[in-house]
Order: sequence, then structure tokens, then C-alpha cells
Amino acid sequence: MYLSLTRIALIVAVALSVLACSKVTADKYAKIKAGQSYSEVIEVLGRPARCDDIAGFRSCSWGDERSSITVSFVGDKVILHSATNIR
Repeated sequence: MYLSLTRIALIVAVALSVLACSKVTADKYAKIKAGQSYSEVIEVLGRPARCDDIAGFRSCSWGDERSSITVSFVGDKVILHSATNIR
């Protein structure tokens, strides 16, 4: 029984890792445009790994330290976006 639960946990961890990486692609990055709403970006990239909100500005990141997409919002609209090491 214990071995089965360990295997299930490992499978879930690997699946989540693959899903997180799949969000950060050049094709998806190309779909992000200035003026899009936060909801529209979520439709393309899914939920962000993290967001920081400061005085009406929101900066959200998808991916990890190897490859990532960062999108900055003001008033729920994209103003800047950048990517690091995406394919």
C-alpha cells in the first residue's frame, strides 16, 4: 500500500511539472498582446506561478527559473510582456 501511494505521488509531481512547463512556449507568448485583459492572458497561459501587486500595477510570472514569461498589467490590461529562454 505504501509503495502505491509513493508511486502515485511521484506520478502527480511529474505530471504537474510537465503541465507547468507546457504553459511557457513561444507560440503562447506570441498570443500575448498589449491591451489584453488579465482574463484573456489566463485563457492563453493558465494560472500564473506568482503575481506581485503594487499600487495598481500587477506583474505575473509563468514558468520557472529556467524559462518564464512575465506580464505586467495596469488597470487589468497588459502594458508589457517579456520572456526568458522559451521555445
